[in-house]
Amino acid sequence: MGVGLTGVFLSFAITTLFSSSFAQTCSTYAFASNKVFSACNDLPVLNSFLHYTYNPSSKTLRIAYRHTNIGSSRWIAWAINPASQGMVGSQALVAFQQSDGKMRAYTAPVTGYTTQLQEGDLSFPVSDLSATYSNNEMIIFATLSLQNASTILNQVWQDGQLSGSSPVAHATSGDNVKSMASLNVLSGESGSAPAARSSSKNKKRNIHGVLNAISWGIMMPLGAILARYVRVFESADPAWFYLHVTCQTAGYIIGVAGWATGIRLGSQSPGIQFTSHRVIGIILFCLATLQVIALLVRPKKDHKYRIYWNLYHHSLGYSIIVLGIINIFKGFDILNPEKKWKRGYTGIIIGVAIVALVLEAYTWFVVWRRKKAEKAQKMSNGRNGHNGYGGVTNGRV
Repeated sequence: MGVGLTGVFLSFAITTLFSSSFAQTCSTYAFASNKVFSACNDLPVLNSFLHYTYNPSSKTLRIAYRHTNIGSSRWIAWAINPASQGMVGSQALVAFQQSDGKMRAYTAPVTGYTTQLQEGDLSFPVSDLSATYSNNEMIIFATLSLQNASTILNQVWQDGQLSGSSPVAHATSGDNVKSMASLNVLSGESGSAPAARSSSKNKKRNIHGVLNAISWGIMMPLGAILARYVRVFESADPAWFYLHVTCQTAGYIIGVAGWATGIRLGSQSPGIQFTSHRVIGIILFCLATLQVIALLVRPKKDHKYRIYWNLYHHSLGYSIIVLGIINIFKGFDILNPEKKWKRGYTGIIIGVAIVALVLEAYTWFVVWRRKKAEKAQKMSNGRNGHNGYGGVTNGRV
């Protein structure tokens, strides 16, 4: 009995010893090309390792990113995020094996969560980019020129399936959402990326989204509804005008705050480019500012130029509403929040549109009934000896 237990214990000890001895670590790895690096890190997930040499005088980082136990029908990527923790804004090196067996390695800036890793220039120069694949191990080699970067970097690494010769989105659970860490290229230390900074940036993004959704996406359409439909009620004059101005002014102030937050986020996020979202935002700010200025030069109702001012004011107003709603949905695609937020805003817009359609029909009905009443009044005045314009017929007063 004692001999049996001793044998089991020895077997377990030998197995543990050998498994520890042959466990893959970056420090014992020798590259087939005889490349040598001054430091390396065993990355915590996805069977990955980073070898690198940093030159402080030239501020260049020479790297080899290794991904083991990976099939030929998958892609790999390693990236630096100059602005924050996580995927969005990262500057990626991507590699995969093509159908002809040759390796393809290229650079891809990641601008959103729905990226397909399209090829493009990074925010820093990259040279000597290449990749190899052998024995289920894929390696990316490159030299990065980090002239404006800190020596503590946010790194991200990933893998995923290929569809033909195009990368498919990686898994959004398990190790694929844990594959990020900080890297001190001077000390060689690697650890969890600073969560506080990421949390602060995410908070600013959320504030930016909420402010713009409320202003351009809700208050501006409501202000237009007040001006178009409430004014048909004679008893609401001039209350409709003050409600309209109050709603649009508040929307403009909140919108400017949201726009400024977005500009600030852009300045704090080098390498992140949401070009169409940014351009539309700037156009919105300019058009809305012109609307505010136009209120200061509004002609009186009986002025000969009032009709042209109305045309300008209405055209600009509806353009702001349309562009605002378009840009809000672009923002949803960028932030990629829980689906309930996008669905909730979509529901609000549909509700506002339905209210506008009902009020439009009712407004036409009120106008038609009013004109009919005025016409009947004129005819009645004519029968009673008046010509409908205050004159007298048949010599009677």
